[in-house]
Amino acid sequence: MRLKFGKRRAGDDGLEVTEERGMRVLHLGSRAIQSAMRVSRPWDLELAYTRAMMGFLMFNPMPQDVLMIGLGGGSLAKFIRKQRPQTHITAVEIDPRVIAAARTHFELPPDDDTLSVIEADGALYVRQHPGSADIILLDGFDAGNQVEALATQTFYTACRRVLKPGGMLVVNLWGRDSEFAEYFARLTRAFDGEVGWLSVQNKTNVIVFAFAEPGAAARLLDVQPRLADLSKRWGLDLRGFARDFQWAEGVAPLLK
Repeated sequence: MRLKFGKRRAGDDGLEVTEERGMRVLHLGSRAIQSAMRVSRPWDLELAYTRAMMGFLMFNPMPQDVLMIGLGGGSLAKFIRKQRPQTHITAVEIDPRVIAAARTHFELPPDDDTLSVIEADGALYVRQHPGSADIILLDGFDAGNQVEALATQTFYTACRRVLKPGGMLVVNLWGRDSEFAEYFARLTRAFDGEVGWLSVQNKTNVIVFAFAEPGAAARLLDVQPRLADLSKRWGLDLRGFARDFQWAEGVAPLLK
């Protein structure tokens, strides 16, 4: 199956949904995979980087308000909604075609008391909603590239203001992006060095965790006895994430 959702501008190949052997995939302006869903298990997280983004559970296993910047096929929203319906999810997506594709081809449910999908510019949205989220999940790519407006020093600083006490920003970065070191440095500056990371698939993706307040290392130690239960509860390898988790000072291997 191959479906096109039309072109947005000159040089943009448009949004495309393909399906092969029961795997449905979203592409946006390139062959890079923006989202993937196994048709027989639409609530699961098929891509390794999305599972790693859920590593925030090591620090906050019961978030009340999650803000997503970038919707994709809605994999993270569906997963959280299925596993913890008490959490309210707000997903901000600038491209109406992405929202339409998520709803029509990736089984993203309609808005209700636990899910709100907003067509808006994420960079503007964060400036207008301080103190509103426990977790921000930032996955902002366009045609395979990081959206620059969602990677500036100003934007990361605004994200910190959105977070409630104890909150965290979780960012999906391309590990081989020529600007990776600068993006990481901006996050470190915006969060006063309270930053850690997980490498996915040999640096293809680097998931960065930025904490609004100090003390994250102690929180990770405190949760260690519960990681086995949490891993079973969520169906994620949180013990593996805790083992592989690195703090900002250990970023040097990623810069080689």
